[in-house]
Amino acid sequence: MVSTHNRLKQTKEKLVSPLKIHRKLASKKNDDLEMGDSDERLLTLEATDSGLTSTVGELVEQLRLINLVLGSVSATRQGRSQRRRRLKKKWVMEVDGDDDVSVFDDSNFDMAATAAATFSVASMATCGGERVKSKPFGMKFNSPSYLKGFSGLKATTSVSCESDTSFAGKESTAALRATFAPRAQKQTQGVENHFQPEASTFKVAVLGAAGGIGQPLALLIKMSPLVSALHLYDIANVKGVAADLSHCNTPSQVLDFTGQAELANSLKGVDVVVIPAGVPRKPGMTRDDLFNINASIVKNLMEAVADNCPDAFIHIISNPVNSTVPIAAEVLKQKGVYDPKKLFGVSTLDVVRANTFVAQKKNLKLIDVDVPVVGGHAGITILPLLSKTRPSINFTDEEIEELTIRIQNAGTEVVEAKAGAGSATLSMAYAAARFVESSLRALDGDTDVYECSYVQSELTDLPFFASRIKLGKNGVEAVISTDLQGLTEYELKALEALKPELKGSIEKGVAFAQKKASPAAV
Repeated sequence: MVSTHNRLKQTKEKLVSPLKIHRKLASKKNDDLEMGDSDERLLTLEATDSGLTSTVGELVEQLRLINLVLGSVSATRQGRSQRRRRLKKKWVMEVDGDDDVSVFDDSNFDMAATAAATFSVASMATCGGERVKSKPFGMKFNSPSYLKGFSGLKATTSVSCESDTSFAGKESTAALRATFAPRAQKQTQGVENHFQPEASTFKVAVLGAAGGIGQPLALLIKMSPLVSALHLYDIANVKGVAADLSHCNTPSQVLDFTGQAELANSLKGVDVVVIPAGVPRKPGMTRDDLFNINASIVKNLMEAVADNCPDAFIHIISNPVNSTVPIAAEVLKQKGVYDPKKLFGVSTLDVVRANTFVAQKKNLKLIDVDVPVVGGHAGITILPLLSKTRPSINFTDEEIEELTIRIQNAGTEVVEAKAGAGSATLSMAYAAARFVESSLRALDGDTDVYECSYVQSELTDLPFFASRIKLGKNGVEAVISTDLQGLTEYELKALEALKPELKGSIEKGVAFAQKKASPAAV
């Protein structure tokens, strides 16, 4: 029997025609080297010559591998020798300007056969937890190992490949992970191996982008690989913010829009609208003190949203969220475009704080902690369900009381600490960016996206209620009702106690929107 190495060598020498990579073994066309549709996950290389038709998958089957696929390329710079010792065999495909394909072993790229594979782009310097994305991915390669950073999000960056079997390549801790469908392209010149993502398809508008929350929020959204265009709107000072952000070397294009006359254009064609517009809290101010000013701002902006992008996901940050979300809903109803699945009050900051405080109190890793927070987004309407904390944790009565009160008053804690210089702008921007990213993942087809949000709900007798939801391409796919089952006595009492205040805030918002409605809208 001819050895595998010799058969590969023979194949390399006899290749005289261009190859095409197909999903199925049956395809035997002679075209330029390319990869098919972006949703392909299992790809097999076929080699055709004048006298012999064979597949590389057959050759490596003796190594108990299934198919040779491009998806099992590893191009990490570090730990190469250690990783190679763990691999049973290495194969590399090299494409040159003559359309010849060489298949040999022990070179710059490690290839292993697999039945299913994913690309991962990892960065040790971004975000706080793992995020999985699905994006088309184009790969060009030729000779020496050099790896371009993905979307500028890197400190130490690596690209690895994992499969249902086993594969090395986890040298760095993934802080941001992206899942790609591979597509091979010819590289006719140059000497670098680089990975370049295709342009993303989602447009995001930030209304109030020049404010204390809007600026850091815009920066964080600009870092997302899922954003192709970032529209920044404010009544003033937004041009400078846009110019500053446009220098960041991430793919999304930044456009600025100033004043009422440009509001409509800022919203055309966007997929996600984020509204942090409004006045900030000051010492001694409650969220209700903000109502009269911010309610009018939200109503005005929502009328423009209804007219220009009624199908977009709408994220309301402007406080008091307990009232501004009902206002937004009423405006959309008056315009005849209300979709309760696409209107969200961003209460993510309550979850972020709960996770942080619990992890600190119990000396846990933040990435492991998840505390659902229900109710509303102000004072006693914020109810962290500590009994539902994951992982399961035992709290004393004193700890429950202390943590609950701190989470409810965390906003005031920041306002007082800043002594009149602002409110919780940075943590709010971080939390809002997390929710935007989750929405983009859902729009992109991720089927495992859960967040807490203040939405129209039937969990209680209140029309709006914050709870865990599952996000999908069309917005809210499910409200997680199990979080309200099996509550402790403390949580049940707190749940009943928050309802009157939350109900009053909802009714206040509805009354404002209906009172301000134009006769034509009514």
